[in-house]
Amino acid sequence: MDQRISDKLNTASNQVFDRARAAGAEADLIVSEADSLSLQALNGELDKHTVSSTQSFGVRVVKDEKVGIAYSEASDEESLNWMVDQALQNATYSKSEPHEKILDNKQHLTSDDSIFYLDDVATVDEQIALVLQLEKGLLEKDLVKNVPYNGLGQGTSSRYLFSSAGLQAASRSRAVHAYAYALAEDGEKNAMEGTGQVQRLTSSLDIPKLIEDAASLSLDLLDGKPIASNKYDVIFDNECQVQMFGVFTMVLSGKAAKEGINPWANKVGKSVTDSRLQILDKPLFVDGFGYALFDDEGTATADTAFVTDGVLQTFMHNSVTASHFGLETTGHASRGTKSTLGVGYHQLMLGLGEANDAELKAGEYLEVTSMAGLHSGANPISGDFSFGASGFLCRDGVRVQPVRGITVAGNFYKMLNKIQCIGDNAHWNWERSSLMPSVRFADLAISGD
Repeated sequence: MDQRISDKLNTASNQVFDRARAAGAEADLIVSEADSLSLQALNGELDKHTVSSTQSFGVRVVKDEKVGIAYSEASDEESLNWMVDQALQNATYSKSEPHEKILDNKQHLTSDDSIFYLDDVATVDEQIALVLQLEKGLLEKDLVKNVPYNGLGQGTSSRYLFSSAGLQAASRSRAVHAYAYALAEDGEKNAMEGTGQVQRLTSSLDIPKLIEDAASLSLDLLDGKPIASNKYDVIFDNECQVQMFGVFTMVLSGKAAKEGINPWANKVGKSVTDSRLQILDKPLFVDGFGYALFDDEGTATADTAFVTDGVLQTFMHNSVTASHFGLETTGHASRGTKSTLGVGYHQLMLGLGEANDAELKAGEYLEVTSMAGLHSGANPISGDFSFGASGFLCRDGVRVQPVRGITVAGNFYKMLNKIQCIGDNAHWNWERSSLMPSVRFADLAISGD
């Protein structure tokens, strides 16, 4: 069953476009709707129970090669008219952008509710019981003293795109998630780590597994200490590896290339990484929670290979960056109701390698399971990074020593050319936004004792 666009939204979009056309402009409109429930436990009782519902409209007008945006959180006729007028006024102050136009796109696109918008029959009382069970299960673990961050949330999100050219696109989804961070203490030693799960239905959450995972992350690091300063092979866990790649995706940005700040700007068709590395975006992979049928210009999405066998193939492009380089958009336009046009990936993935688990984890290496200060310690332009980390010193797949109080430093772009091996099995991060095999990076500088 496909999602249906309501008569009310169709009427609102027509009103917006009629007013824009009357002023000699073309326009597109984004409508974002969200409903959410958030629950949190504290000391065996429900501590927070928050319900919210939001709707916002964002218009973009193009007139005489100038672009203006404005938004409204109200849907009445007067508010929408004010929004269009404000966007038209804002356009008069903007610089000329000959590449930015409203696409001649008359497609009608709708997501499949039978996959992404399932009917969750769980009651709020049942969800409250689950978040209480989550906290209780962790507090029953020896040495776990507190669960300061925990929660269960459910939300629905809907996204609609219309344009004066005739575009109508609609996508909506439902998700439920649970998370917990356990504080473990043993004398003067303490550690706090956590994780989460996300599913389409409450019944699919595995709270007992989440309890075990969150507890072991904290308890296993209690005895952590620095290792000797040296160069080590490093394997980042599922969460940390996704975070690392996410911080440095500027090199995949057509917008950054257009602005002259992408360090790979002139390297399309050239080798940029180890020849075994494949970097791609698969927006239509339905198992992921970054699924996107269309981008924020309404362009239908498709798989995109950014790096194939180590060679840079293309960047993330919206229609503006693509036009600048004489290309077609790749379906990576990104825009919220309050923001200008940018680019962004949907579901970033790495291709599988050939190393089995034994080969991937042979000999000595450092497994990084937690990073602190990654964003503040990373420079996406130069590729340099330095951040605090925790994890485990491992030998032949066995954790031999928990590690804390170390600093990992290096250059991400050089690191992509110093790959020891790539695993043959892919793993989601817990938010199910990226699917990647483990990559073993060689000779990273670790500062410890």
